[in-house]
Amino acid sequence: MKLLITSDHEMQDLGQILGTHAVAGNILLLTGDLGAGKTTLTKGIAKALGIKRPVKSPTYTIVREYKEGTLPLFHMDMYRLKDSDLSSIDLNDYFEQNGVIVIEWPEFVMDNLPADYLKINIARIDDTWDSTKRSLVLTSSGENSNIWLNKILPDIEK
Repeated sequence: MKLLITSDHEMQDLGQILGTHAVAGNILLLTGDLGAGKTTLTKGIAKALGIKRPVKSPTYTIVREYKEGTLPLFHMDMYRLKDSDLSSIDLNDYFEQNGVIVIEWPEFVMDNLPADYLKINIARIDDTWDSTKRSLVLTSSGENSNIWLNKILPDIEK
C-alpha cells in the first residue's frame, strides 16, 4: 500500500492509527533516510498507547523502553549496530515481551528478526531538507502484520 504524507502532523496521525490498532507482539520496521520521519511516526504510536513521556530517537541508546502505556513500546534504532555484532542487545528478549516493537534501520539486523512484521519505507518526495512531503510504502510479512495492516486501512482511507 502506498501513502502520501504532507506534514509531520499527518505522520504522527498515521502513528496514532497504527498504535490504536496495535496488539502485543506487533513488530514495525521503519526504513528511510536520516530525518525521514521514523521517530515522528513512533511518537504517534506512543500517543495512541497512552505514553506520556517524550519519545526521543534511540540512536545513542539503541533501545528506549516505554512501559507506562496500555502496551509496552520498545523503540529501537539499529543504525549503530551496522558495524558490530548483536551481543550488546538481546533482541529475542524483546520479542518475547508483550509489547509493540518499532525498529528503525532494521536492514542491519534482518537476519535476526521474526518473519512476521509490518514494514514502512519512508522516502522524501523532493530534495529540499525542510520539506515534509513523504511517500510511504507499507508491506506486511506474516499473518499478524497482515491483520494489523487490514485493521488500519479503513482509518487511513478516511
